[in-house]
This record gives sequence, C-alpha cells and structure tokens, in this order.
Amino acid sequence: MAGRASRTRRRTEIHAPPNRYRFGGIRVGRFGAVPRRSLGANYRKLFAATTISNLGDGVGVIAYPWLASAITRSPLLIALVAVAQRLPWLLFTLPAGVITDRHDRRTLMVGANAVRAVLTFAVAAAVLARQGTIPAPDEVEQVVGTEWLLYVAVIVATLLLGVCEVLYDNSAQTFMPAIVEKPDLERANGRMFSAEMVANQFIGPPLASLLLLVGFGLPMLFDAATFAASAALVFAIVVTPRPPAATAEVVERRPWRSEAAEGFRWLWRHDVIRTLAISLGVLNLLGTMSTGLIVLFAQEVLTTSVTEFALLSTAGAIGGVVGGWTASAVSKRLGSGGTLALTLWGGAATAILTGFTSSWLIAALLTSITIYTAIMWNVITVSFRQSVIPDRLLGRVNSVYRFFGWGAIPIGGLLGGLIVAALDGPFSREVALRAPWIIAGAAQLVLAAVVGRKLTTARLEAARAASDEGNVRAAARAPR
Repeated sequence: MAGRASRTRRRTEIHAPPNRYRFGGIRVGRFGAVPRRSLGANYRKLFAATTISNLGDGVGVIAYPWLASAITRSPLLIALVAVAQRLPWLLFTLPAGVITDRHDRRTLMVGANAVRAVLTFAVAAAVLARQGTIPAPDEVEQVVGTEWLLYVAVIVATLLLGVCEVLYDNSAQTFMPAIVEKPDLERANGRMFSAEMVANQFIGPPLASLLLLVGFGLPMLFDAATFAASAALVFAIVVTPRPPAATAEVVERRPWRSEAAEGFRWLWRHDVIRTLAISLGVLNLLGTMSTGLIVLFAQEVLTTSVTEFALLSTAGAIGGVVGGWTASAVSKRLGSGGTLALTLWGGAATAILTGFTSSWLIAALLTSITIYTAIMWNVITVSFRQSVIPDRLLGRVNSVYRFFGWGAIPIGGLLGGLIVAALDGPFSREVALRAPWIIAGAAQLVLAAVVGRKLTTARLEAARAASDEGNVRAAARAPR
C-alpha cells in the first residue's frame, strides 16, 4: 500500500537571450558564463508537493508492511496486499490513459490525491477501532492467526488507493513536458526522483519507527495528511495554454477503446519504446517477486527489529539520491544505452547477493546499489518517453507503457508468495524466503543479455532525432 510514484510536472517557457549560446548546462555570452536556467516556479511547487507526499510514502513503507505482519503471518496473504495495490495497474491503466488525454491533467491529480487522503484516513480509523485486537508493533511475533475483518478492510482500501494511484501517476508523468523545456527533462526528472528518495527512504522510515512507538494508527494519519497537503500544492500550480504547435493535431473524440487502441498501436510500432516497456514489465515482475515479502525476509532471515528494518529501507535513499543527481551526467559519459546496461547488470547482481546474505547491514548496502540503478533507469527512460511521444498521445501511450511495466507487478507479488509457500515445507523457512531473490537475480541476468543489444545509445538518439523532425513538420502544418 505504501508505494506511490512521483508527482505532477509543468513547463514555464524560457528563451535564451540574444548573443548567448549554450554549452552543456551553462550559457556563455559576451561577458562570460551564465548560470543554467531555472526550472520555474511551477516546478518548485511540484517539488514541494512531491517531497511532502513522499515523506508520507516513506512512513507507509514501514508502517503498512509492519501492520500486515501484525494482522497475519501468512506469506501468501501478505503478498496479496502487494498484489491488490498493483492490480489496478493491470486493469485500469488503459482507461486511465484515455482519461488523461481527455481531461485537464492538473485537475485529475488534485482529485486523485484528495480521494487518497480520505481513503487513508479511513484505514487509520479502522486500525484505531481494532487496535485492542492486534498486537503492538514490537509484539508481531506473537501473532498466530489472521485478523480477517481488518485484513479485508486493508485489501479493499488498497485496491481503491491503487486506482487513484494509476490515474494520478499517469497524469503526473504526462504533465512533465508542460513544466520544463525538453533539454531540461533529465535534470528535472533526476532532481524530482532524488527528492522522492530523500523523503521516501531517508527521512520517512526513521520517522515511521518513531510514530510506531505510539501505535499503528498515527503513521496512517500522517500519511493521509501528506496526501491532502500534496493536493493543495498541485492545485496552486498555474497552468498556461499550450503553444499552437503542441495542439496542431486535433482529433475528434471517439470511444475510449478506439483511443486506447491508438496509443497501443503507436507504442507497439516504436521499436525502442516497445522494448523498454517489455523490459520494465519483466524487471518489475522480478523485483516484486523478491521484495513483496521483504518484511518477512527482514524479520526471519536478517532478524531485524523495527528500527533496523527502517534503517534497511533508509539505506536505499542514499543510492537513490546519488542516482537522481548523477543520472544525467552518467548518461552523457556512458550514453543512454550504456547507462541502461549498467542498471540491468547491476540490479541482477545485487538481487542474487541479497538472497545469500544474512546481515542486514550488507543487505542495506545492496539495497542502496539497487535503488541507485533503479533511479538511473527511471530518469533515462521517463525523460526519453517524454521527449519522443507526441503530446496528444502522451497519456494513452504512457498508460500502455505502464500497463506492460506495472501490470506485471501484481503477478510478481503473487508469484513470490507462491514460491515461498511451495518451498516452505520441503525446505526450511529460511531457504524459502531466500529463493525469490536468487531466482529473480538469475532471471534478470538473462534479461540483460537479451535486451542489452537493443537498447543502445545509437538507437535511442536516432529515435529522439526522428521525434524532433516530426515535431518540426507538425509545427509547420499548424494553423496560424
């Protein structure tokens, strides 16, 4: 339930003054170097909204899995919570893409976060109402059965929160090109991802461990408040009309199935984005297969306390911050393709090593490296999509992309739970909990070998160049 992705984005038009030329991130004029241009006031509002809401996410990263382990000790039931959270990405993603292209994206984001604030508050109320029937956060090992009433409430709320998440996140990513100029997308995305990591994994988890000292209800009330604050900040973003070139192609509204099919056809015919979408689906399936039961792995294999579990999650923020701030520079040095190859091979190695370790400190180090590679993948691929997909199709193509990429997550969570359930008996419980990590890492090695030859820098740059040429032609045809 805790996972939420990045928040909305918008563009301020800035043009370089005469007699100045840009070299990398610095503009050089007749009087010397000029600092790189600002990303704009709207971006700063978004940045604040992202930081606040992801602080709540970071609290939820610890609070929700720990709550699940206090309701039930069944690996399959705990895995189903992760499945319920991501199931809307499989079922609702394509309609959400059509909705995103039909309606104002900022309004959709505000509404989605407002609904999530209400739902999260309802979960907090349910937990407080049943607090006398579940153990304290430091007594979860005493659980012998399942608190079914609260478990069902958590599952239902998770499904509804997932629907809101799909609509919000798709609107947010498609809104980014309206916030910053195309050359600044990697820098803007990198800083946004870094802010998410600091709040989500560096500050949030330790704060959650402190809030859990009071009980399970307080972290969820805090999470609800962050949703509400984020919605208010997004509402404060001032939207300016799109330039004529961006709206040159006007398409009559059709049935949503026809519009969704258009987005699917565009993605499937674009060789690079199709490869990225399928690769992301495999990566997320394998990642959720291993991390879906991280709370049991941490408690029973790494023998962590709630504080150590929080520190384990916090460690990932270090890699995430470094990844967000350095992804653009690494991409310039290694090329986009080389950077993606680094993320694939590095992620595979860390998954396998995590499956064999018994030290939470080593696991924390490996988590930091894993998140570093994941954030670099996100910065490169999200910026690439935002720069090559036509604006009128951005919502639909993005939703199809995420259908492939995120729709695999509930399947991975279910698969991980089934692996542990199947091995817990013929083998020891410890072997069963280690197995998903090792299997996922081995499978990612195969993926890296297969797609590494397709996701080259030359192919990505050629796709960007083709998109730029198409935009120039569209602008020439635009009505004056």
